[in-house]
Amino acid sequence: MESKQQLMHSLRTAYSITLPLLEDLQDAPMTPPTAHGGNHPTWLAGHLAHSVGLLVWEIMQGKPNPLADWNELFQGGSQPQSDGAVYPAYEEILSQFKSLHEEAFALLETLTEEQLDQPSKNPPPNFEEVFGTWRQCFGAMALHLTNHRGQAAVCRTALGREPLLV
Repeated sequence: MESKQQLMHSLRTAYSITLPLLEDLQDAPMTPPTAHGGNHPTWLAGHLAHSVGLLVWEIMQGKPNPLADWNELFQGGSQPQSDGAVYPAYEEILSQFKSLHEEAFALLETLTEEQLDQPSKNPPPNFEEVFGTWRQCFGAMALHLTNHRGQAAVCRTALGREPLLV
């Protein structure tokens, strides 16, 4: 198996085990994972959608993030707000999450092994070892999804829901 196939498998698997959790939380999108707060489903879904735009468009290609209007709400380092009115509708956020991931999958499908090793056009300073090539960015995207998947699972637990095995 070539590494492109492994990247595609990892990314699709991470997406396919994260999306059902986020969809299941549509009826409780502002549920904090703990009594002390934390990343609620609205922030998680928005942050994950925003990060795809950041990685694929801004970092890899040097183009504007399609969700740049969401920077203040969802970029890395932002904090979840308890007022749901400050966020776009959860359905819109999930729609962007799905759409941007599908565009990322489509892009990855077109790339050769050599193209995956091309340098990213706009890696953050001091993070070239993590986001320096397109291959690294796609790998980081899969890891990022699985990291936040765990947080979505904790939100479901806070609601008393049984584990969702996918």
